[in-house]
Amino acid sequence: MQKYFKYAGADLPASIVVLLVALPLCLGIALASGAPLFSGIIAGIIGGVVVGFFSASQLSVSGPAAGLTAIVSVAILKLHVYEAFLLSVVIAGILQVILGFLKAGIIGDYVPNSVIKGMLAAIGLILILKQLPHLVGYDADYVGDENFAQMDNANTFTEIAKAFGAFAPVAILIGTLSIGILILWELPFMKKQVIFKYIPGPLVVVILGAIINQYFIISAPSLALEGKELVRLPVAQHFGHFLSFFTFPDIHFLSNIEVWKTGVTLAVVASLETLLGIEAVDKIDPLKRVTPTNTELKAQGIGNIVSGLIGGLPITSVIVRSSANVGAGAKSKTSAIMHGLLMLMCVLLIPLLLNKIPLSGLAAILVFTGYKLAKVSLFKEFFDKGWDQFMPFAVTIVAILMTDLLIGIVVGLAVALFFMVRSNFRSSIFVVNDENNYLVRLRKDVSFLNKPIIKKKLESVPANAYVLIDATRADFIDKDIIEEVNNFMVHAHLKNIKVEIKKSSFKPMHLLFKQPADA
Repeated sequence: MQKYFKYAGADLPASIVVLLVALPLCLGIALASGAPLFSGIIAGIIGGVVVGFFSASQLSVSGPAAGLTAIVSVAILKLHVYEAFLLSVVIAGILQVILGFLKAGIIGDYVPNSVIKGMLAAIGLILILKQLPHLVGYDADYVGDENFAQMDNANTFTEIAKAFGAFAPVAILIGTLSIGILILWELPFMKKQVIFKYIPGPLVVVILGAIINQYFIISAPSLALEGKELVRLPVAQHFGHFLSFFTFPDIHFLSNIEVWKTGVTLAVVASLETLLGIEAVDKIDPLKRVTPTNTELKAQGIGNIVSGLIGGLPITSVIVRSSANVGAGAKSKTSAIMHGLLMLMCVLLIPLLLNKIPLSGLAAILVFTGYKLAKVSLFKEFFDKGWDQFMPFAVTIVAILMTDLLIGIVVGLAVALFFMVRSNFRSSIFVVNDENNYLVRLRKDVSFLNKPIIKKKLESVPANAYVLIDATRADFIDKDIIEEVNNFMVHAHLKNIKVEIKKSSFKPMHLLFKQPADA
């Protein structure tokens, strides 16, 4: 138990920040999914306590994910019964555990750093753009939406335009003061004060926002925030009523093929989001710790099994919550576990108090988190690295902003692959000449993709030339390349071209080259 409290001084304040961020996100995602509101809270609690306990990640925080809302809402409509959908969540969890034992976690290692950093920057920009309406009191869209196209037929940019035509003065006051406090809390002077290390800025923001709104409720009710502008937790009248919020899967639906299809879909998408999330969180971990991805898949699987068994939504590692956790100074996974326990205590003991929190204050916390993820220095860093790094980074950002997380990642990977192939084209075949003497050097891996280049280079050699083909520095040479070189040697004498091949005796593939004398 001692290891869980080793960094309690840093983890407890961080867990409070994550709790404040997670509560509206859990409710918003449940609302968007067409599921009971409390199902999002259940998933948040399980994501913190259960996944946190089994996970080997020190900073990742799990819970219901915005990327699954479309799948969940369609599945609930198809299955008609929520208890049948819960069975799909349990099946997804079992499949994730199996994937963990099959060591499928290695998939995340194949995503380039430029794409991962692009994803983080995109999430940061999404937080800023999506939270601006909530910051000024326009709450038409649910908190936690990450998609460009929204459920109300608006999009990220049209929603902002609408927001500034229908803002609430008190929300703007709370939002502006909140951002000011968060900036103040980051100043070196404040960080040097011991007391402020244990009082999170976001907690001050939330308390101040609730006090300001209560003042307006008393003095100017017409201006006060209410309804959709505040956190809206389900309130239990007694403990028995609280227990009624939990729902259980119905095994009678095991024979329904749609239940299994949904389970497989959830397992695949949730696993991909988790692996990407874990890779991203490791990148922003100040200590640069590496999470065992197969262990993480098993932990997520166990979490989904438990969540599905008691009525919760599917769970993944969530970048927004994890980023808030890192930004709040968490040191270990105790923060994630404590945030789950705090969430359970809050919804059980003080839901009415939490329902006084204005969303504009929480929006300020998320906007500030977004700024930390998408700092200008990050864009400059990748620009300085060159186009082969900057383009995948930039395209990933734009693609995620204009679509969603997974589609954006696929687009970013495609661009990164293009630049990798392009780089290989340029570096695998090196040609220099001095008058009529030509050196054709094959380097690294020379694949069939290099066939047009080698063919063009060899055919452009003028008559009466001398050509040295150096294959000693190549780790691999495709047989198509060898065939092109052999074909060139067969007809080189027609142009009075003398060809010599330099091969390595340690690479048997090079023995397939014909000797120039054979021509």
